[in-house]
Amino acid sequence: MPRYTKIAMLLHWLVALLIIATFFLGLSMVAIPGFSPTKLKYFSWHKWMGVTVLFLAVLRVLWRKANRPPPPLASIPAWQHKIAEGMHILLYLLIFAVPISGYLYSYAAGVPVVYLGLWQMPAVIAPDPELKATLKTVHYVLTMTMAAAVVAHALAALKHHFIDRDVTLKRMLPL
Repeated sequence: MPRYTKIAMLLHWLVALLIIATFFLGLSMVAIPGFSPTKLKYFSWHKWMGVTVLFLAVLRVLWRKANRPPPPLASIPAWQHKIAEGMHILLYLLIFAVPISGYLYSYAAGVPVVYLGLWQMPAVIAPDPELKATLKTVHYVLTMTMAAAVVAHALAALKHHFIDRDVTLKRMLPL
């Protein structure tokens, strides 16, 4: 059975776990009323995780360019391959778009992104209250779209494993 490389698997699962953790941390932090040290800490962690996802996404794309994924399974209908291909493209776009929109939103709000509390990321835009409101909405919509895409992707993998009983999921598991 042709499988993904160990590095591809590692990057896939690291990014997946970080995206899920960042999503739930984001939901938690915005639910905290007012302005508190805990809320500030969660916002910092959320930003750090977003920057890490963006960095790992770059590594994923570079790795994928240099290391072709295994060929599609012949047992899967062509229309399912097309849907899977479209979903992967959407997920890759969102893996970049969500952290970039959050980064821009932060700077439009006049709040720097200081990675791991050590390195201030460059400000590519100036504070702008109107742009802040727009970017907040963009970040939210992209995030919710990513959440739906991640759930659909996971459900498709589980469907292949438990219903179709093919090796789609096994090719990405480091077993």
